[in-house]
Amino acid sequence: MRTSILLFITAVLVLLSSCRSDFEFTSTSGGLRFSRDTVYLDTVFANVGSSTYTLKVYNNSDKNISIPTIQLGRGESSGYRITVDGMTGTNNREFHNVEMLARDSLFIFIETTASAAQANPDDFLYTDQIQFGETGNFQAVELVTLIQDAVFLFPNRDSDGTVENILLGLDANGNEIREDGFLLDASELHFTNEKPYVIYGFAAVPSGRTLNIDQGARVHFHYGSALVGFGGSNININGAPSLNQANLENEVIFEGDRLEPEFSDLSGQWLGIYMLSGSKGNFNNLTIKNGTIGIFAGGFNSSVNYSLNLNNIQIYNSAYAGILAQTAHVRGKNIVINTSGYVSMECSIGGKYNFTHCTFNNSLASSNHFALIVSDNAGSVSDVLEEATFNNCIAYGSNATEVLLSSQDPLGSLVYKFDHCLLKINPFSSAVTNNLAYRLSDPQYFDSCLIAEDNSTFRPFFWNVAQNKLNITPESAAVQQADPILSNESPNDILDVLRPTASPADIGAYQAAPAPEN
Repeated sequence: MRTSILLFITAVLVLLSSCRSDFEFTSTSGGLRFSRDTVYLDTVFANVGSSTYTLKVYNNSDKNISIPTIQLGRGESSGYRITVDGMTGTNNREFHNVEMLARDSLFIFIETTASAAQANPDDFLYTDQIQFGETGNFQAVELVTLIQDAVFLFPNRDSDGTVENILLGLDANGNEIREDGFLLDASELHFTNEKPYVIYGFAAVPSGRTLNIDQGARVHFHYGSALVGFGGSNININGAPSLNQANLENEVIFEGDRLEPEFSDLSGQWLGIYMLSGSKGNFNNLTIKNGTIGIFAGGFNSSVNYSLNLNNIQIYNSAYAGILAQTAHVRGKNIVINTSGYVSMECSIGGKYNFTHCTFNNSLASSNHFALIVSDNAGSVSDVLEEATFNNCIAYGSNATEVLLSSQDPLGSLVYKFDHCLLKINPFSSAVTNNLAYRLSDPQYFDSCLIAEDNSTFRPFFWNVAQNKLNITPESAAVQQADPILSNESPNDILDVLRPTASPADIGAYQAAPAPEN
């Protein structure tokens, strides 16, 4: 029996000794391999945290190793933060004796928050490096970030943490609708092109005041944020034609505050522009991207002819609508809207609407969307339209019918007119034949229009819908089909190309041109 016990103890000791040698770690300061030698973090605004980026570190040797130190080169003062395989180390900047098994790897997650003062004044780059090893014998991976200085506008916060809010109106039950936000003061009513602006919450123009936005201005909105025009206010957006269509140097651009490439065409990053009852606006050469509703216009004073004038406007990737106008008075020329969750352009619940040389498209992979809606109602609310005129416009998309006409009147009475337009409507579908509002054969409603009954008739031949390039090629059915008299209201297209006068211009916002070779 005693012999058996001794043999058992000996076997256990041998086994433990074997296991211990398998997990011995050798200190090393070299021989690591990295998934990349430089980590480029995308552009961020000063003092705003970046997305998280990943670096993978490999131990390709047959030995278990211990890395004496993993640290940021700038030490505690670094604007970068790293996490090593879930460990935070010393303030996410320094780690000691990090163990790696043979033929294994670990992940390092990298973020940054840096000020403009920390960046190189010549190129605005903020750099650091992750160092592996020990003093005098480090391997290093470079970190590079472009820091963009900005003007930040946001609601105040009380000492108890309560955020300033503003009253937007009343709901159907008479309850106040309030959102975190603030009134722009006198010093904030002029946006220049010197620095981009970043807005948090609802930024509102007070009654009796005017917000002026210079050409070339860039305005970014944090998630859930919006620009609001209160009753009695004015918003003037003073963009101008640009010589470089890639840089759009004179265009005013509204978009979200995430600058990383993966956010470049992601809808719903911010709420939109809200022009409330009694406000006025003149928007010129404005591009709106990735909002929920590009422009909401509602309840304008009926004594004013057109309270919102839109010229050379581009709206892309809206989660719900490009323009949602209800009981509003809107005039638009050279408007391009593409890719909206529900509708690119909606005119409803009364109001006056007049659009010339506009292109409305919606090609989402969903049957429940439209390029254009003209309606005297929205749910249980209705009001008679005063005017809904579309001259030399395109309304197109991937559905069989992209123009929805909706009337509360059982006889289909609805005030509208399409004059020399290219429209995607399937006249044989039940949605159209059973709807008396569609009066396709009556020139009082459809005058000299091209009705695209399917995907092969009267095609607009856009350059590239997926890339928001709704320019048309010379093969387009819209070429030289515009009414010359109506074109006089908009003598230049959205690219500032002069429309012809000796022959008819092209329908839509663009004069035709060959698509560039990719």
